[in-house]
Amino acid sequence: MHEIEPFFQWRDDYISSEDERSPFYNTEYSELYFDKQVYNFLLHPQWDDFGSTTLYIKVLYADYDRGYAIVEMIGEWNDAVNNDIMLLKREILEMMMDEGLNKFILIGENVLNFHASDDSYYEEWFQDVDEGWIVGVNFQQHVIDEFRHNNIDYYINFGGQLDNLHWRRLKPLQFYKKVEEVLTKRLN
Repeated sequence: MHEIEPFFQWRDDYISSEDERSPFYNTEYSELYFDKQVYNFLLHPQWDDFGSTTLYIKVLYADYDRGYAIVEMIGEWNDAVNNDIMLLKREILEMMMDEGLNKFILIGENVLNFHASDDSYYEEWFQDVDEGWIVGVNFQQHVIDEFRHNNIDYYINFGGQLDNLHWRRLKPLQFYKKVEEVLTKRLN
């Protein structure tokens, strides 16, 4: 896992540690010291810690004019033990929503497992985005099955084209427009 870096090809467009509106503004990263881990597995030092011991994120892009953020995730999403959704919402998402972001694209191809608790923080987040949305892209099927089994898919859009989007070939705005197009087709 230590070799899995957050996606870095958009760094010419956006760097969260240089964005004054980002929860990770002024964060300094080591290129040599591995200071994060999921269980006994070290993680690349570029991932961001938000208080969970098993789930880490990287805000790859934030567009305040259009109101969206693209967030890559790695590790185990564990609400049952760590209440990861509560930590994510309170420590990161609320700050982002306060800056006007209400559309969230979560990239979950490196989320290994999901362990549910209740859905109250998902419901709260869903209500807080008001006219926006929350989308899960490229999550592994067994993780999506757990989200669905626990009715989290009521709050986070999964499935169909969202499960196999080739987003790395796109620029952030193209990726956002592709996700928006998928959601629009679902609503019509």
